[in-house]
Amino acid sequence: MEQASFSKGLEGVVAATSDICRIDGNAGKLYYRGYSIEDLARHSSFEEVTFLLLNEHLPTESELKEFQERMRRSRALNPEILEMIRNFPSDGKPMELLQAVVSYLSGYVEHKIQHSAFCDCRITLHQVVQLASVVATYHRFRQGKDYVEPDMSLSHGGNFLYMMRGEKPEDYEGRIMDVAFLLHAEHGFNASTFTARVVASTIATCYSSISAAIGALSGPLHGGANEEVLKMLDKIGSVKNVDSWFTKAIENKQKIMGYGHRVYKTKDPRAKIIEEFLQELSEKKNDSRDYDILKKLETKALTVLGTKDDPVYPNVDFFSGSVFKLLGIPPSLFTPIFACGRVAGWLAHILEQRKDNRIYRPKSLYHGPDPRPYVLIEDR
Repeated sequence: MEQASFSKGLEGVVAATSDICRIDGNAGKLYYRGYSIEDLARHSSFEEVTFLLLNEHLPTESELKEFQERMRRSRALNPEILEMIRNFPSDGKPMELLQAVVSYLSGYVEHKIQHSAFCDCRITLHQVVQLASVVATYHRFRQGKDYVEPDMSLSHGGNFLYMMRGEKPEDYEGRIMDVAFLLHAEHGFNASTFTARVVASTIATCYSSISAAIGALSGPLHGGANEEVLKMLDKIGSVKNVDSWFTKAIENKQKIMGYGHRVYKTKDPRAKIIEEFLQELSEKKNDSRDYDILKKLETKALTVLGTKDDPVYPNVDFFSGSVFKLLGIPPSLFTPIFACGRVAGWLAHILEQRKDNRIYRPKSLYHGPDPRPYVLIEDR
């Protein structure tokens, strides 16, 4: 039997080099192409960050204007796509719709390009832009409402809320939604991004690679943690119940949802930003239940979870679900929204994979039976 060492889940294994994202887990820092997530969240839009991820530099004013126009022209959904969304099975899941619709989109490229190992998928941006339009339209159709044509004057986040609600959001709501997309746009070689690169390494189309990435994100160990946080908050019910709930949770060895991260050894920098948004929304909406519970829960958890040398901190999911809830977004759309932001990073990685491509073909350790004789069926 072959004997060799291996790393389960590829933990700690370097599979490739990348210029896109740097995560400093010990310092709690995140960078997109060298720019800190704090600066990008403060000064940039999702459209500008998408340009940065795809083109490797921040745009000039003229570059951003042209890129924004191309992204915004790509928002509207073709009648065939609308019909697909309308006819999607009522018991189907939105992530299943997203995975299917991305492949369907490939037949409706505005500027049809000949696919090859080196085709420039920056020319067609609807594989990035239209995921948000699909999610918003899916929500409206499930409510028995009509499709809303996109508004070219709104940011990516603002337009998503508009297409979902049918009325323009407040400026602060559009800004928060846009930055939420931005915060989820990229995060290194996570499971879905690695999936996109593996598929891209076969010289499959970007649509196939993104569809596969959506499938990986749909798993509960990757996407969906913020939905579980909301369920936890509903069980707690009130800030006055935090102490008793937390004590029982620890006694029962129950996981505190939204806590801990494989990479960050301090508070997730995205969590700090989204926490500020939750505080702002709680004040403007006059609804601080979630914020109050989460802050008290955070204080309790910091004194109990982990160890002195290895403490455990909140990740971005701890606060994001409550932000989305206050924006009127149902929990069933939380993971699809994750995909709507992360698709910009997926495409950046697909393009990077093609630069110096080698198909992924790792080995595995065989632990099956030794060679044995075949037994005819009448003798078994």
